[in-house]
Amino acid sequence: MAQRIGVPGADPGPALPAGRLRLTDGAPAARVDVLGVAVDVLTMDETVAAVRHLVATGTGAQHAAMNAAKLVQVRRDPELADTIRGCTLVNADGAAITLAARLLGRPLPERVPGIDLMERLVETAAADSSRVFFLGARPEIVAGVADVYRARYPGLRVAGTHHGYWTDDAKLVAEIREAAPDYLFVGIPSPHKELWLRHWLPELDVPFAMGVGGSFDVVAGAKRRAPAWAGRAGLEWLFRLAQEPRRMWRRYLIGNTRFLGLLAAELLGLGRGRR
Repeated sequence: MAQRIGVPGADPGPALPAGRLRLTDGAPAARVDVLGVAVDVLTMDETVAAVRHLVATGTGAQHAAMNAAKLVQVRRDPELADTIRGCTLVNADGAAITLAARLLGRPLPERVPGIDLMERLVETAAADSSRVFFLGARPEIVAGVADVYRARYPGLRVAGTHHGYWTDDAKLVAEIREAAPDYLFVGIPSPHKELWLRHWLPELDVPFAMGVGGSFDVVAGAKRRAPAWAGRAGLEWLFRLAQEPRRMWRRYLIGNTRFLGLLAAELLGLGRGRR
């Protein structure tokens, strides 16, 4: 029988609402509190297995990838916070989240970067003959994503693609619903992707949906991803800032500073009661 996923000896932090994610044997997956946000204690392999199970059971599941900038947004935006709390699965996307969890005595097993999770899930979909839908970015980018993955994973069933500049939500939802994908990948910015999925997921009738931010640009070759050493060192944000300083400076320089302030306050015992 599968064991409850968790880190032995880890302090779970403040009491959290039970996560909606269930393992294949029905046991709840463990979550820990990272500065007021509940994050699932899962490796990449465990996450892929959990998502595969969600798709097989037809669950209408929403995934969220947590990084420093988004955590700061969650702390400042009650609607986004409520949306993240309602997500079936929340992974530690950024190195700052795993670092904070470790410093708080609630270690996570590893990062689960959204772009890498998308890659693994597309590979899984191809192996399982499941259907994928890509939503977001410019028309040529999202079409390029489908082409790249079809070439990389022969036999992949692409249910459809749609650019990220739609104006009629109901029409788009009807198109996705008719396409009947098993996996929906949404490449639009935060917090719009999280809020949009929360509102429309019941109408989409999709077993699993996740926001992937700017990952489509990287997959299609329009932008470069940070080298592996930068990811291991937690410096991917600096690489992205160098590529897009005008668009990213506020998110990373201000957002990261606020994140460090939240972490310092928590470590000093000043953060409790302010959530």
